[in-house]
Parts: sequence; C-alpha cells; structure tokens
Amino acid sequence: MTEQMTGAQALVRALEHVGVDTVFGIPGGAILPAYDPLYDSTKVRHVLVRHEQGAGHAAEGYAQATGRVGVCMATSGPGATNLVTPIADAHMDSVPIVAITGQVASAAIGTDAFQEADISGITMPITKHNFLVTDPADIPRTIVEAFHIASTGRPGPVLVDISKDALQAKTTFTWPVTMQLPGYRPVTRPHSKQIREAARLIAESRRPVLYVGGGVHKAGASAELRELAELTGIPVITTLMARGSFPDSHPQHLGMPGMHGTVAAVGSLQRSDLIIALGARFDDRVTGRLDTFAPNAKIVHADIDPAEISKNRHADVPIVGDCREVLTDLIAAVKADGRKGDYSDWWKALNALRTTYALGYDTFDDGTLAPQYVMERLSSIVGPEAYYVAGVGQHQMWAAQFIGYERPGTFINSGGLGTMGFAVPAAMGVKMGRPESVVWAIDGDGCFQMTNQELATCALEGVPIKVAVINNGNLGMVRQWQTLFYDERYSNTNLQTARRIPDFVKLAEAYGCVGLRCERPEDVDATIQKAMEINDAPVVVDFVVHEDAMVWPMVAAGTSNDEIKYARDMAPKWEHED
Repeated sequence: MTEQMTGAQALVRALEHVGVDTVFGIPGGAILPAYDPLYDSTKVRHVLVRHEQGAGHAAEGYAQATGRVGVCMATSGPGATNLVTPIADAHMDSVPIVAITGQVASAAIGTDAFQEADISGITMPITKHNFLVTDPADIPRTIVEAFHIASTGRPGPVLVDISKDALQAKTTFTWPVTMQLPGYRPVTRPHSKQIREAARLIAESRRPVLYVGGGVHKAGASAELRELAELTGIPVITTLMARGSFPDSHPQHLGMPGMHGTVAAVGSLQRSDLIIALGARFDDRVTGRLDTFAPNAKIVHADIDPAEISKNRHADVPIVGDCREVLTDLIAAVKADGRKGDYSDWWKALNALRTTYALGYDTFDDGTLAPQYVMERLSSIVGPEAYYVAGVGQHQMWAAQFIGYERPGTFINSGGLGTMGFAVPAAMGVKMGRPESVVWAIDGDGCFQMTNQELATCALEGVPIKVAVINNGNLGMVRQWQTLFYDERYSNTNLQTARRIPDFVKLAEAYGCVGLRCERPEDVDATIQKAMEINDAPVVVDFVVHEDAMVWPMVAAGTSNDEIKYARDMAPKWEHED
C-alpha cells in the first residue's frame, strides 16, 4: 500500500496499523500538526488529560492492565519535559510505553528556539531507546520500531521525538515497513546447561526460596511459577511488583520481602542456602545492606535483561531468558532430575516466623480510623478480581500488606521510582484498558494533591474509577521517618495544620465526581459499599485516619535485613545456618 500524505497523517496511520486504540495527551504548537489528522481517526481515541505527567502515568496504567503498549503524546519543551517523570517511572518498572513528542522545526534545533528542549538527550538514560525524526519518510518505520522495542525483551519506554516540519511535509506512505534494528536481538531461550545446574542445586538445597519479581508477571508465567512451586515444595516470596503473581492464599506463599515485607519473607532470604530469583533485580529495598544479605545463599538468577545478572549480587547460576521459558525448562529439568529436597525442617522454621510475626496493626482508643483496617475491608468487600492502583508512601505499603492478591497484575504501583501522583492517572489508564473491571486508586492525601486534576478527565471521559484517599493530614512516610530517626521533629510534613484544605469531598464534587467521607471504623463497610454502587461517575472517598499509624515491619534504610523490626520495640532474631 502506497499513498501520498503529510508526515502527521503518516504518524496517525502508522499508529492505527500497529493497533493503537487510545492515546493520552495534550496538544501544543510543535505537535499540533499531528492533532489535525487525529481528529479524523475512527480507530484512535485521544484522551485530553490535564497535565502531561497524567498522560504518561495513564499510558503506564493502560499498559500494565492490558499487556499492550501504552501511548502518550505531548508538545515540545515543557510538554515533553513534563513526561520525564512517567518515562523514568516506566523505565524503572519495565513498563512498555511509547511517548511521542513534537519538536521545533529541524532548522531551529539547537538554537534555543521557543519551547525547545533536547528531550532525546534528557531522556537518554531513562528510555530503552529513543528517536529524533526529521524526515517524514522515516515516521512509519520509526513507529513500528518503537513499538517493537518497547514490547519485546525487557519491556520499557521508548521516545519518538518528531520535528514540526517533518510532521508538515509531504511524504510517500508505504505499508508494511521493514524494521532496521540489526543490533537488537533479545534473548528469550535460556541455556540448557544453566537450567540443569539450577535443577541440581534445587535438589541438593535444604533451605531454598523462590524470590519472584515483576518479570514473572510480565512474562505471563504465573501458572508455570505455581507448577514449579508445587512440584518442589519451595516457599515463595513475591516482591512489590509481583504481588498476585503467586496467590496470597497459597500455603507456600510467605508474603512480600523487603523494607516493609513480612518477617517470614525477609527471614527466609536471610537464612536461605539457595535463592532462585526469577525476574527480580536484587534492589536495595529487598536486600537491605547488600554485604549482609543472605550470607549463606547460593544464587540462581534468571532475568531477560543480561545487565541485571550479577549487577548487585553475584549469580552462581546466571540464566538469561524469558521467565516463562525459564520456568518451563526448569520444571522439565526438575522432573528429569527426579530428586526432591527435604524441606520439612525449613518449613517448620518458616511457619514459626509466619505464626509468631503475622502482619498486624494498632487500633486507637479514641475511635480514630486505622488505615490498615480500611485496606482489610476493601480487600474483603471489593475482592481479588478488582485492580488496585497505589500511589507511593505508607498507603502503598498498607495496600501491599493488607489487600489479598490472587491474580497476577491486579496490584499496580510505582515501585522503582516511587512516584508521588501515580495513582489517579494510572487508575484512569487501567480503567480505560479494562473498562469491565472495578478499579480502585489507593492514594495518600499528599500524593492525591499532585495529580488529582485528572479526576476532571475521568468525569468528562466517562471513566468511573474509585479513589480511596488515606488522609492522615501528613506526608505519612516522611513523618514516620521523622518519628523514628529525627526525634519527632516534624519539619514540613503536616499538610493541613488542623484545617481541611482542601476539603476532598468538595474538591471531588467540583471535578464532577461523587465525594464521600469516612472517619469511623463502624462506617467503613457502608462507605465502601456505597462507592461500589456508583458506576456512572468517579468516586472519591476521604478516609480520615490517625496520623500516627505506622508501617510495620520495617528495615531501616541502609541497615541489614537482620535488623528488621516487627514493631517499634520488637526485633525478631534468627540464626544464620551454614
């Protein structure tokens, strides 16, 4: 197929051909030529957000809920730089998005023209790849390459920056196109020798742990993970990005590891003699002080990104490959080996930790609402079929701890970058990608005020998300650190100073949403049920909770996992075994 058209028309046509149905963005001068043919498209829905950061996070939410590439669009200069935060967020959490930005005319590039920014240079460290396109003939091929790179291998963000004159100029549109990516060949098949060695270590270990990261979900490998776990009887821990990849209700699941992980999960890593890491990257929030992490454990590390292997912890058995293929081959190798480890003593020790240090929380004598109770009731009433999208901070950790996840991908949050303001626009993207599903954004009153303008987008576009604002009147996680490490000197963490500014119920109503407030434990169930009954408008629930609620357990930053505290005055201990 060959046609004459402008570069802008070629851009929209290419987006249609690669299957894009939703674009989140805001028009502006340099990208404006692309918005004219977009007006005529019957296949691509453009969602006019209120801030480019919202466009990027919405694209992330859409991508994570659907498994497809999310798309956002912005103009040059400040429009493009407002996408930097969601691009960095997507890079850290391996989310496939394509960000399309307009650029000043090619002749003006480098002259500090109006609304010029070197967005390719700015985002080079935080994209999987990026393109600067100045020739309209290159637009279709570049779009195909961008989507291919974003969605294959380790997923991630790709930027396509297009000069205004390239969008305006005439070109010959030809489809299909041939990609020109000679150096890009992601490895998906694991090496059979490494798989056999991993199976041997599993059979010979006495205290193994399956350390499961977000790569298992991204590979669609939850069923294979469960088969391996049940075949071997090995305990399973799931990171913040892998919640739901292994059912919380499964008896082999020990919970989440890390700074605010369960004592059993953290203890299993520290006492293990073999860690089978699948699609995880040994980040600092899981390992604690690295030189004290799992001192007696051998490491089998499987990841699709070879750069992650042995980056933080040396891998005794490095395996590069897609987690689904790794698990499939590992299951076959374990069966072929025929030996089964005796983990009875190991499970006895882990079950003691699980029972003695089960997750719990304080209630308050004055009847103030405990935020953890809100999470428990959300989990019970809303159920595991819903999507839960969290911001960053205490509420994120409580959502990870006290909501039960049974299905992969149902907990979506900003893990690696820890981006405040993620929840509301990401939930909007999730709901647009999965309109048949119930979607709850779980936000803090600090995070909520960074991107709540996207409630207007939700109201106008007919996207009835539900938002639980865990409102403790403070920047809660920062306040917790000030409580523990700064002698309760609460510098610049109080958001309300005893006054409701803003009043979230009135704010919700001003944005065309339904606003509800809940301040007492006895009202929680009825409030959640009322929110669940409203399906023709977004709902915001202001859960007013006690400001002194804390996230436990906790491993303080920079300390060893051995120094985990179950509560402020209780620190579990375990003996390392040779």
